[in-house]
Amino acid sequence: MSSPIFLSALSLLAALTAPVAAQTFTSCNPLNTTNCPINTALGTNHTYDFTTSTADKTWETTAGVINYGTSGAEFTINLRGDAPTIQSTYYLFFGEVEVWMKAATGQGVVSSIVLESDDLDEVDWELIGGNATHAQSNYFGKGNTTSYDRAIWHPINTPQEVFHNYTTRWTKEQIEWFIDGASVRVLKYDDANGGKNFPQTPMNVRLGVWAAGDKANDNYTIEWAGGQTDYDKGPYTMYVRSTRVTDFSTGSEYSYGDQTGSWESIKIKAGNSTVEKELNAPPPMTAAQRWNKLSPGAKIGVGSAVGVSAVALVLLAAFYCVRQRKAGRKEKAMADADWEREAREMTAYRQQMAKGGFAVSSREV
Repeated sequence: MSSPIFLSALSLLAALTAPVAAQTFTSCNPLNTTNCPINTALGTNHTYDFTTSTADKTWETTAGVINYGTSGAEFTINLRGDAPTIQSTYYLFFGEVEVWMKAATGQGVVSSIVLESDDLDEVDWELIGGNATHAQSNYFGKGNTTSYDRAIWHPINTPQEVFHNYTTRWTKEQIEWFIDGASVRVLKYDDANGGKNFPQTPMNVRLGVWAAGDKANDNYTIEWAGGQTDYDKGPYTMYVRSTRVTDFSTGSEYSYGDQTGSWESIKIKAGNSTVEKELNAPPPMTAAQRWNKLSPGAKIGVGSAVGVSAVALVLLAAFYCVRQRKAGRKEKAMADADWEREAREMTAYRQQMAKGGFAVSSREV
């Protein structure tokens, strides 16, 4: 167990910087304009197993390249500037996000699980590559960065060596963070500046890794991340084995009714989400499955067509062989004729030489 002095030092460092800058952004803030796109709702729950499948169309790669292996999705920093990140194409209006993750190693390297809204409400998990004993939870309301005293560090064992379960449960009353099923933090609505800084608008999910220790960052960020990142010691990889996402609301779309940014202002459009339809759509059939679904008559027709095609191919091959054989015989006959002509000419030449029939120069040597 870490000492209170150590935890206080960590909290002080966390208060000095905005840690998840690599994943936190908005392309359109509905508090500043009424022309922002509507948020597509998840409207259901879904589990992604990244050990058996890649991120589907319900995820967008917003930076870098994501690879997949036996340990799941691989978010790797190979070179300076790498910050591989994926973002859900849908939004939750209160819900739960559960991620099985093994954090990346590396001084200054940050592995992040972020819930982010268009008006910059935010809920985070962050793990630093050089810190093998703690994980950080954090939140922001409406992008308010006037203070950084909301981060809390939680004890954890070797998050860079083994997978841990990081869960965020978000309702309009409170946010609760869990590590491996155990609750480690609860934030009540009123405790977030009377609700003003409480995340309460539809959020998407972002998973990624970035180098907070890059030398281009400010000294406070680098210090919070544990020091400058040495890219020569990489690569540094964050692994995500699986993710389960649950939307506590149902509907097809979420939109902002005004520019207050309150949860009461959010409008829910009834109906089934297009994302839900896509997630529940059956997987593409294999060739064997498509064959088995054909009627006996259709199978006979396909078999007959295949048979006719096979016969046509055999006849075509036979015609080609016969033509090639004829061409070969013709070429051989022409070659034989040329040889016989050349042989006759050589015989005549030798006979002429034997008779001395070729003129010899009268010039003496």
